[in-house]
Amino acid sequence: MGQWVLDVIYALGYLGLALLLIAENLFPPIPSEVVLPLAGFLVGRGELSFFGALAAATFGSTAGTLVLYAMGRWGGRGLVLRYGRWLRVDKGTLDRAEGWFGRWGDPFVLFARVVPVARSVVSIPAGTAKMPLLRFTLLTATGSALWNAALIGAGVVLGANWSTVEDYVGSYSSVVLAAAAVGVAAFLVLRHLRHRNKRRR
Repeated sequence: MGQWVLDVIYALGYLGLALLLIAENLFPPIPSEVVLPLAGFLVGRGELSFFGALAAATFGSTAGTLVLYAMGRWGGRGLVLRYGRWLRVDKGTLDRAEGWFGRWGDPFVLFARVVPVARSVVSIPAGTAKMPLLRFTLLTATGSALWNAALIGAGVVLGANWSTVEDYVGSYSSVVLAAAAVGVAAFLVLRHLRHRNKRRR
């Protein structure tokens, strides 16, 4: 896959990188864990600029998630599940994503962008819940930019060893998801305590 990604970027430049990230959100077999470190490798060789690659990748990531958001908002669960085989989203995955979104809301949209798989699927419940489009886009772009910068930066640092990034993402994603869950839970508890204290006054 690495050679194919290289061919696309060499042929289309930043546009190719953006298109790869759009596809990555819609078709999970195209992993950003391969595309972004490889882009970083090209940045290190001077064939792409860091900020150009980051802008292209973040645009592509955000555009891809907007497609899924639109499917959820205007097509509903039925449309999503009808094409779930192509999106790699089944009923169980969608149910879990809706549960996470219902519990955590905005923070989930932001933090899920740095967790593989959840990064794409969170867009669907945000759409079905009719989350305001501007808020969704801003949270998505922010979280995606952080993820993209980290992986492109890793590719710059690792150079020809860029492919090792993929080996670490699985364990990393579990740690990040757990940390995000703890952080969001703490935020909700503190907010509940503040509201309770205000009612007592």
